[in-house]
Amino acid sequence: MRIPFGSRVLAGLFIIAICPLAALGQIMLSGNENKIDLTQGGQRVIVHPSGPDSLTLLDFSKMPPTTIQIDDVQNTVIGPPSNIAISPDGKLAIVANSIRIDPPGSDKYVPESYAHIVDLSVRPPRVVGRVKTGLQPSGVSFTPDGKLALVANRADGTISVLAIDGLNVSLADSVKISAPAGEVSDVAITPDGKMALASVRSLGYLAALNISGGKVTLQPRKITAFGQPYRVIVTPDGKLAITAGHGYGNGRDEDCVSIVDLTANPLRTIDYVTIGSAPESCEISPDGMLLAAVVMDGSNTPASDPLHSEFGLLTILKRQGNTFVASQRLKTGPIPEGVAFTSDGKRLVVQSHPTKKLWVFDVENGLVKDSGARVELPGMPSSLRASQAR
Repeated sequence: MRIPFGSRVLAGLFIIAICPLAALGQIMLSGNENKIDLTQGGQRVIVHPSGPDSLTLLDFSKMPPTTIQIDDVQNTVIGPPSNIAISPDGKLAIVANSIRIDPPGSDKYVPESYAHIVDLSVRPPRVVGRVKTGLQPSGVSFTPDGKLALVANRADGTISVLAIDGLNVSLADSVKISAPAGEVSDVAITPDGKMALASVRSLGYLAALNISGGKVTLQPRKITAFGQPYRVIVTPDGKLAITAGHGYGNGRDEDCVSIVDLTANPLRTIDYVTIGSAPESCEISPDGMLLAAVVMDGSNTPASDPLHSEFGLLTILKRQGNTFVASQRLKTGPIPEGVAFTSDGKRLVVQSHPTKKLWVFDVENGLVKDSGARVELPGMPSSLRASQAR
């Protein structure tokens, strides 16, 4: 089932206009960009993009999902697909803008240093401002009380601490994690709001941070992770942290997720589970029992490459005590970027960057099945985040 973009916008605007906002619990935000091509095994600037960057709000309260488009919101695929975060109350989103083309019209880019503030309490949503960050802001996460957001700055080696008061978002602090070359890429916060974990990609470890009284401080502990950790998440029970990383990046070698025991003192990595080649993102189901990881699996290599694949791969892992065991591998569109569960856990969405589509999967009794539904987008989907259960 394909959902034409134009008709979905009109239908979405009509339905959302007559429904109370409280009914819209199953929302996602997709960041779409049109300036970076990934199909040749690297990152190539598209000098003449097909359109502006944008956001798409998707409402999964019923199927097919309705959508609303927010145009001219600069974002990028360069960075983990967690560069969007939705506040716990669902009223605010922060969207990191990691790079800008410089000079304009060229095939070169430089790090940016701000994030968009998006008001989700109105329909259509609107960008209401910007907040300063460090260089190349990437992964973003809110504290459970919604009073702080942390932003990983990949070209800066820092975490920006943002103070939030309604729609007022300001830079409150900057915490040094590593040298800029460490590539601090993502940050996740525990459910009790007392600790955060940041992926230090190029140095191969997770940094741990304490959160107390609105202050964020770096712990000395460095937690080993497989390969180059990128996306990092925490299970809903707060017991485990998970990060997906890839090794040398050669061909279609198996890469791993690293499982970290957050109840141990000191924190420590306790397992590695193979998931496929070149992971981009991972996400945990709302009940904490399923882990979804998307990998390139050769789909980002040129068609002439002997290891090229026409499809990406979705690996599903089931929780078993303090680890996860792979249970399913399913095809996705090429170059899968973001992956997210709806807040009721009944749907799983995977982005396909070059095809400008979202693949929608059904989730029932611990099994994931391709629904056949595809959502067409006005740009190449590069980041994805779902609202939390309310």
